[in-house]
Parts: sequence; structure tokens; C-alpha cells
Amino acid sequence: MRFIAHLDMDAFYASVELLRYPELRGQPLVIGGRRRTAEVVEPDARFATLRAYKGRGVITTATYEARAFGVHSGMSLMRAAKLAPDALLLPADFDEYRRYSRLFKDAVSSIAPLVEDRGIDEIYIDLTALTLTHPEVDAPSAWTRAEEIGRAIQRQVRETTGLSCSIGITPNKLLSKIASELDKPGGLTVLTDADIPTRVWPLPARKLNGIGPKASARLEAIRIHTIGDLAQADPEELIRRFGKSYGAWMHDAAHGRDERPVVTDSEPKSVSRETTFEADLHPVNDRAQLSDIFTELCVRVAADLERKGYVGKTIGLKIRYDNFKTLTRDCTLEAPTRDAREIRRAASECLKRVPLERRLRLLGVRVGALSKPVEYIIEPRCIGAPTLFE
Repeated sequence: MRFIAHLDMDAFYASVELLRYPELRGQPLVIGGRRRTAEVVEPDARFATLRAYKGRGVITTATYEARAFGVHSGMSLMRAAKLAPDALLLPADFDEYRRYSRLFKDAVSSIAPLVEDRGIDEIYIDLTALTLTHPEVDAPSAWTRAEEIGRAIQRQVRETTGLSCSIGITPNKLLSKIASELDKPGGLTVLTDADIPTRVWPLPARKLNGIGPKASARLEAIRIHTIGDLAQADPEELIRRFGKSYGAWMHDAAHGRDERPVVTDSEPKSVSRETTFEADLHPVNDRAQLSDIFTELCVRVAADLERKGYVGKTIGLKIRYDNFKTLTRDCTLEAPTRDAREIRRAASECLKRVPLERRLRLLGVRVGALSKPVEYIIEPRCIGAPTLFE
């Protein structure tokens, strides 16, 4: 018997902003667009609304009051402005969000140390050892104990950060991911195998983590609308239509089967930073601005490597043009590094292999082939901004 929890912070970015601006509580609030600068919001200034937004930013998150108008993460801010023109708009502040992410994860680890990091605002937690403290414990009391631990985690997160989270506790990761969404915000949902027909099967098939929009549309075309429909489908038919591996997984997932362990020490494959510009930038006319952005990306990647304790040997560049065509280039260094100057030099070499005849809408820098350093590496620090397109 396993007891696996999935913890998902409630409207995480927006909730962090409401700690900073408590007077906005209860109002529709959207987070997205350009990174915060010191002069974005003055204490006595009016907050911007979506009505006045011009640009091509996307929503990072929104409060539940804003979601009631149909806006959601990933939606363009221009489209959101049509649905909720009076919703307030704040730019994202990822440095602050990462700080609160570390705080809530440390708070969880102080109670339940077996944690799998799944991103800035969600984690899996293996509660099995904490729940089954005595071999003779029976199943009903074990689930009660798991719920008690979940409540303790929620209190600890609230006391440490001032934020709320939703938790699902089930026998596996797949079901826990679903359960954590059932009673948001601030919910704690416990599901056993016996609850699958009543709580899971009525949900849309797309609620299974692993069924995306394309697969969902294909299922709809053969009249499979809910997870229950999928559970009742002929597994051989699913395999015929979706392939041996994916079709078999669909059938198992619909029945709540998932043997994946909680992985507490997975190694990252790469570290990257990228930014989409509010307006397309010209490689020649906007050279100075692009150079500053390029330098900042390299410094931030270097700082990420330092914080995570890695060096990397493969330096990559990503560019997206105004026609949405994306190019990537990379090169391999003789020795791994996390020095911002070295990263920038290598990324500049990659840049020489990229056509610069169109305006740019996105720029990114990546460091891969990561390893732990075996000797002292120069710490990343602020570097100059030579001309970007030599």
C-alpha cells in the first residue's frame, strides 16, 4: 500500500502578488507580460487594467475571480482583454516567485522529506513511511493518518508563506494529480481505489495527465468523452488507434493504475533562460537593446547553474523570428563552465551561424551536458555588454 500526495499551490503567482498588494484581494487579477521594473507600480498609482493592454504577452496565471470570466494561463493578454477588460494586470516577478517556491518546499520537507520537485508551484510527496508507522495499522486508520499529515503540511505551508495549497492523496501519482484539482482552492482530497468510479470516471478524459488536446480530440471523435468511457473502451481498439505503448497506457490510466515512484533526486539535463519581446526587435536597429538582453540571459543562466551546483559543456542559442520560425544552434566547450563570460562567448559563436535578416521575437540561451564541478569554478558575475552582432 502506497500513500502519495500531489501538492499544487493555489493560483501561485497571483497569490504571491496579493501578499504584496493585499488591497487587490477579491478582485479579478491577471499576472503576465513584461518582467517587473521598479517603476511599474507606485504606492499611490492606479493599477493598470487589461483594457489598456497592447502587446503580445500571455497570462502566467490569474486569480479565481479573473478565471470566472474565462481567462486562463497561456491565453494571450489581448484575448483576455476582450473577455475581462476591467481585470487588473500586474507583470510577472519570477525572482519573487522562485523565492516563495523555495520557502514552501522547505516547509513541506520539514514534515515529509520524500519530495519530488515538479516545477515552481507543485510537488509530489511520498507519505507511505510516515503513514504506516506501525505494521499492524489497518487501511481505514492509515488513510485517516495520511489525511492528518496532509492537513499538517497545509498548515505549515500557510504559516511559512502565507499562501494556500491544494493536496490530493491517493495510492499513486496519477490519481493524486487529479485529486489535487478536485477541491481547489485550499482543498485536501483523499481518494482510494474504491473512489475511482464515483470521483474519477465522470471527469473528462483530458483530465488524465498525459492526454493532451490532440489525443482528447481523437478520443472525442470515437465518442470517448470521460475517463469512465476510456476505462470501458476495448484496450485492443485503443492500441490499434493510438499505438501499443500509448494505447495500453490510456487503458491503465483510466483504471487508476500507476506504478511510478516519487523521485527525490532527479538530475536536470539542461538549464536555460529565454524571453519573448513585447515588440519585435531588429538585429541592426535594436542592436544595443538585444545586446543587453543577451548579456542578461547569460548572467541569469550562470546564476542558475551556480545555485543548483552544476557546470555545463554544451552552450545553446535559441532564436524565434517574427514569422514564428525558430532556430537553435549549439557548440561544445573543451571544459564545462558556469562562468557567464564564457557562456556568452560560446553563445556568440552560435549566433554567427544564425541568419539575422528578419526581426526577432524571442531570444534564449541554454547550457546542457551538465555535471557536478570537480574543481573551483569562477563565480558568475556581472559582465559587460559588447556589441551583440559582431
